[in-house]
Amino acid sequence: MQILIINGPNLNRLGTRAPEIYGTRTMAQILLDIQRQWPDIHFLYRQSNHEGDLIDWIQMTNDKCQMSNDQCLGIVLNAGGYSHTSVALRDAVAESEVPVVEVHISDISRREPFRRTSLLTDVSAHSIIGQGTDGYAKAVEWLLAGNN
Repeated sequence: MQILIINGPNLNRLGTRAPEIYGTRTMAQILLDIQRQWPDIHFLYRQSNHEGDLIDWIQMTNDKCQMSNDQCLGIVLNAGGYSHTSVALRDAVAESEVPVVEVHISDISRREPFRRTSLLTDVSAHSIIGQGTDGYAKAVEWLLAGNN
């Protein structure tokens, strides 16, 4: 069983970028905690500041899961700023037969006006917003519960 975790732009800076908003935990710490909590799950992690990479990974995961016997439980996606701007990323999520759980560390409804709308929410299987970096584990829990 596997779950792909994808982070978008600037999330490679977790732990140092705006800690008052995003906290002080690094992605390495978050991933270690998740792997310890679910040692029988194979987690793949990808991060890019480039929109096309995120789209490629979603499409490749979808294709791989359709063509193999691997049990793909889903994708945890924190698309960062692309959540608010990328129609192309929205289309990739909408097309995915693998469930995608959208994650936002901060509560986007309480942020700047341009961050309050996510183009991904209505095409994602589920959204976890404003739960801090614990949102990643909550997304995994949701996928493992088979809510999709």
